[in-house]
Amino acid sequence: MSTTTELLKGAAELFPDEVVTQAHVRHLDLPYGAGRFALITLDNGLDHTKPTTFGPQSLANLNAAIDQVEKEAADGTITGVGITGKPFIFAVGADLKGVELLGRHEDALAIGKGGHDVFRRLSGLAVPTFAYYNGAAMGGGVEVGLHCTYRTVSTAIPAFSLPEVFLGLVPGWGGCALLPNLIGADRAVSVIIENSLNQNRQLKGKQVFDLGIADAIFEGADFLEQSLVWTANVLKGSVTPQRAEIDRGDAWDAAVARGRAIADSKVHGAAPAAYRALDIIAAAKDGDLSAGFDAEDQALADLIMGGELRSGIYAFNLVQKRAKRPAGAPDKNLARPVTKVGVVGAGLMASQLALLFLRRLEVPVVLTDIDQERVDKGVGYVHAEIEKLLGKGRINQDKANRLKGLVSGVLDKAEGFADADFIIEAVFEEIGVKQQVFAEVEAVAPAHAILATNTSSLSVTEMASKLKNPERVVGFHFFNPVAILPLLEIVRGEQTDDASLATAFGVARKLKKTAVLVKDAPAFVVNRILTRFMGEIQNVIDEGTPVEVAEKAVEPLGLPMSPLVLLELVGPAIGLHVSETLNRAFPERFTVSENLAAVVKAGKRGFYVYDSGAPVLDPEVAALLKQGDTVLTEEQTRDRVLDAVAQEIGLMLEEGVVAEAQDIDLCLITGAGWPFHLGGITPYLDREGVSERVNGKTFLERGVASVPA
Repeated sequence: MSTTTELLKGAAELFPDEVVTQAHVRHLDLPYGAGRFALITLDNGLDHTKPTTFGPQSLANLNAAIDQVEKEAADGTITGVGITGKPFIFAVGADLKGVELLGRHEDALAIGKGGHDVFRRLSGLAVPTFAYYNGAAMGGGVEVGLHCTYRTVSTAIPAFSLPEVFLGLVPGWGGCALLPNLIGADRAVSVIIENSLNQNRQLKGKQVFDLGIADAIFEGADFLEQSLVWTANVLKGSVTPQRAEIDRGDAWDAAVARGRAIADSKVHGAAPAAYRALDIIAAAKDGDLSAGFDAEDQALADLIMGGELRSGIYAFNLVQKRAKRPAGAPDKNLARPVTKVGVVGAGLMASQLALLFLRRLEVPVVLTDIDQERVDKGVGYVHAEIEKLLGKGRINQDKANRLKGLVSGVLDKAEGFADADFIIEAVFEEIGVKQQVFAEVEAVAPAHAILATNTSSLSVTEMASKLKNPERVVGFHFFNPVAILPLLEIVRGEQTDDASLATAFGVARKLKKTAVLVKDAPAFVVNRILTRFMGEIQNVIDEGTPVEVAEKAVEPLGLPMSPLVLLELVGPAIGLHVSETLNRAFPERFTVSENLAAVVKAGKRGFYVYDSGAPVLDPEVAALLKQGDTVLTEEQTRDRVLDAVAQEIGLMLEEGVVAEAQDIDLCLITGAGWPFHLGGITPYLDREGVSERVNGKTFLERGVASVPA
């Protein structure tokens, strides 16, 4: 038995539930007398909604197929070998469910070596090999093709990527070593580092061809047929694929330096995967592929046994699985149909909501406000955004006309809402104003209509308390920008009934939002945690720690932006308002900063000015700050901030604000852009020992977002 077979057999025993991919070999005669050809098709026997993956048994099947074609190539009975996928799917890489089960470094190393040993055989056959990227290709799916002599790609491919760094891994089956040697280091850095760290950006077929990853591109309708004709021409010598010469001088080093700058800007050194990938790319400059593959094996094993990957897989499962089955959501059959939507308010947030409902539900949407000028401005915003979509080719003229015809604005709520099924308010964040709005809406809306509030921190129960039918009021809290951030906190008031809640979740699904059920508690989830986090930063500054020290202290978390830059994005006035709300609810833990109040009173939009292009503390803000004489180090600041966050999350879980810690993480990832590689916040707090220090226990059981015991 070969070493590869033994490796894969041992790995397969650790993963008995693998969805196995078969590697079917069939033979055909190429046109133009180019000879007999062996085509390997990767197929797990399921439709395109269950993409083909590589687990240990799947790799063993591909290995067996290569055994067959290797013999045929050596015998001279075939002139070439091709590899392709089932309809719409080429292959999407390693089966992450199996990776989660690995508990020993040697098992993780076996996965890396097993993949390399199988894939690299494609480049060692006695005949040329061809990869036909017919559909979605990611990770190991891309890499198996990189080991081939030539590649073609379909124009219809919707997604092509090496997403490993996004998850906390490196492209470990040849990607880091082969790709820069194929297309140059700079382009490889864009695919492996830049795209991954930009929320796993995907490439389309033409981009794959333009980058030089594929040698030819064909239309999706007859992709395989055209690829085989092209293959015949290559084998006959009438077509010679042209590839750009690789610059192995200063340009290679500059590309790696650019990659490090991108990684620094995104994860601030807090996550190792990008840096390990860049080390391998840097070493690949001399073209020694065997050394590169060995480095990939070691990096893969180290990262599989580290916390970042486990947190990345945990985050991936939250977003892909838990988000689709919200904890605590009522039976969806209770949901009522929504055929018309009303929006109270026509400001920017209300207009964004109107546009979202219009695009996703494609039902009439009507806005109201206190004067015609505001109403016209709100409708005008929606029309302008539709025109932008038309200009970008995202919709056609008929669709644009239809959408414009569905949105309207009126002053009279009775006229606008008499036949609305779902009415959402987005007015000033003050309880009295919102109670008045709901009283006016209830008087004219149908008895079945859902009354939703976009409040970010106020009590939904109190908002509904003066209504005749408080059971139909539900919190529906979006995050700004509405079109980009997926989270929707759905808040159940004390009297909200199941039918109203089910309707809210049904609407959220149609809006393509990640809905999380939240108890009616002050500031709900994201704003409560962020306010405690930001509040502790502000406290440290107020007590005397320099602003730059407080900001730098939390860089190891790898947040998308620093706390005070985030405050600028949210708006200091809104930040102050939420802190005041939480101070009233929990005065012992939430403070109201006099310095922040002074910044708001002075009309400042933030703490920084950007005259030099980089953020610099605004001298006018610096003059407003009144600080004490307690100066903390970065480490002391970080400990204090993380302790505060761990305490708050512990209390929220005790209060039942959400069902589990997983919902906290899902909210922070999808509503606040909290780092995917951290798994949100609770795995990080567990891994750093903060959870046990503060609460006496971890938030998650061992193995949930960490290496199994």
